[in-house]
Amino acid sequence: MRGGPGQLLAGRYRLTDRPELLRASAVDERTGESVLLRAVELPALLTAGQDPDEPNPGHGDRLVRRVAAVGAAAPSWHPRLLRGVGAFVEGELLWTVEERPAGRTLAELLTAGPLPPYRAAELAADLAGALRALHEAGLAHGNVTADAVLVCEDGAAMLGGLLDGVAQEALAEDLGGPGGRRRYEVRATLVGPVAERWPLDGGPAGDCWALGVLLQRMVTGRSPFPELGVPELVTAVRDGRREPSVVCGPVAPTVERLVQPDPTLRPTAGELREELAALLAGAPEPVDGERVAREVELKPDAPLVPLRRRRARPGAAVPETGTGGAGSPRIPPALLGPLLVGGVFLLLVLGVVAVVLFAG
Repeated sequence: MRGGPGQLLAGRYRLTDRPELLRASAVDERTGESVLLRAVELPALLTAGQDPDEPNPGHGDRLVRRVAAVGAAAPSWHPRLLRGVGAFVEGELLWTVEERPAGRTLAELLTAGPLPPYRAAELAADLAGALRALHEAGLAHGNVTADAVLVCEDGAAMLGGLLDGVAQEALAEDLGGPGGRRRYEVRATLVGPVAERWPLDGGPAGDCWALGVLLQRMVTGRSPFPELGVPELVTAVRDGRREPSVVCGPVAPTVERLVQPDPTLRPTAGELREELAALLAGAPEPVDGERVAREVELKPDAPLVPLRRRRARPGAAVPETGTGGAGSPRIPPALLGPLLVGGVFLLLVLGVVAVVLFAG
């Protein structure tokens, strides 16, 4: 889209930055909240009526109502779910609106490399809690991807992208029908080769499968399925051709259960959250590995300094002790020479005195 900071969309959303492709940051002027706008392109046949030069707002309005209905049914109270604000059509774009607190997307974080397994498990536990709330409300998410996850400044993960996913699926169905080759082609164009978006089954079980794929992506930095193109990806998912989950370390058993082809063998979102909580309860403390290795190498068999001794303040005088035991005085090295010479001279004098006395 064209435009820049200050542009107003839908008479309500003021852009705060130069928009990216089909994505923009804005402020809701009614509430003062920061929001994220995502857009789906509407083909001309959906935005024009019988006369190609006349707009057809009816179809766009129906899509907006479908998206808004899902947003209204979602448990927006859940602390790990980003709240969907609404949707609107402007020109040939269908926009979805979602709250956007401070943070970075998981996709942005993964550009710096994979995450430690236990950190990935923490984020996955947050997402499992969000999915459980959605599933209990009778909804499926369908868009559990790294781009839909926001990692907040406090380190917690929040799941967004619900309305955007609904808009894409609704448009694919409207253009391609409920199923078949045409819908697949439209959906492939809208979604692209993102492994998490192509489970063999939908609904809550499909969400859990997608979270398993995302968990492996977090730990390894890559998808377990090839993503060169949609046909290759879909074929690999159907055939179960993927990178083994053993590369995921301590979260490998969890990933393996989540990506089972049989949906009845996968844990539910609630079960997954409990499983991850148990895993994290036994996790080692997050520490600097290099520092730990150095401490282990230098650690003596016994304390180098008695525990009763306090560390002196900088600049304070510290009593010095020698090897003769605690409290024995230590002679400064500068006095050793004069003392030795004086001792020898004293011995000579005593020797002369003794000779004179014995000689009579």
